[in-house]
Amino acid sequence: MQSLTPDMFVMLDAIARYGSFARAAQALDKVPSSVTYSVRKLEDDLDVLLFDRRGPHAVLTPAGRALLEDGRHVLAELEDIALRVRRIATGWETELRIALSPAVNPAAIWDLVAEFQALAAQTRLRFTEEVLGGNWDALLTGRADLLIGADALHAPTGGFSSRPIGAVDFVLCMAPGHPLAQHEGALAAGDLLACHAIVVSDTSRRLEPQDRGYHARQPLLIVPNMHSKIDALVRGLGVSHLPLCMARPWLDQGLLVQRQTATGIPIREQAVYAWREPAQGEGLKWWLQRLDSPRLHEALTGSGQQPA
Repeated sequence: MQSLTPDMFVMLDAIARYGSFARAAQALDKVPSSVTYSVRKLEDDLDVLLFDRRGPHAVLTPAGRALLEDGRHVLAELEDIALRVRRIATGWETELRIALSPAVNPAAIWDLVAEFQALAAQTRLRFTEEVLGGNWDALLTGRADLLIGADALHAPTGGFSSRPIGAVDFVLCMAPGHPLAQHEGALAAGDLLACHAIVVSDTSRRLEPQDRGYHARQPLLIVPNMHSKIDALVRGLGVSHLPLCMARPWLDQGLLVQRQTATGIPIREQAVYAWREPAQGEGLKWWLQRLDSPRLHEALTGSGQQPA
């Protein structure tokens, strides 16, 4: 249908976000009557009502919401096509998307970011935090070009290459004032069942979500990211396992304490960095070369102090 164009999806998105045809027109640098006419024509062509105009704001109808959701997927796919075409033409990506697991220390890569910006200012870096299986999901579904810190044990099969970074140890943490912090000796499963486990949900969208580090019958406090997780821990709202490299500053300051469990079995992940094959784009190749550094691996896992 001729009315369903990328520009129309952008227009629908603007109206939905601003709740007003006039404000959307202003944001898009269009005449309000043009926006109104375009939407009414689309509604006539589809024979559906896309916006409820009865109130002070333009509100999407269920049909309009469904169309806009699909339209956003279309716009994302078109953007991916444009990125691939530009990469082929220039060799350098317009945008390089890096999924970073909270299991590794992000401070270890900021010097690399500065180097990359000086070398390839035309390539935009987009970092996302992916949790558990969300790392592999981001890579396999195309949301990320490179992932750093994923757990090798849960890697899916096919379509990518990976290289080891090293072992990441997790420690059970809680605030000094938490009741379990006063417990003498190792904590049994029954002790943990009496308090909340603070967790960040797996960010997978298509792969099977994962969960670990707590008991099935333990009450949960689910938070959006690792920063919120640490904040909740410091406030004594529960207990949780943290990567040792992330927990160490809080343990050193006395804001968190570490406790052992009765199993005595440490939680350990084998972290890797991974990318889809074949590696295309000069930016990705640069990162893969720089990531092949034992000193950087030590800094990422917390066993070293400075990246290479």
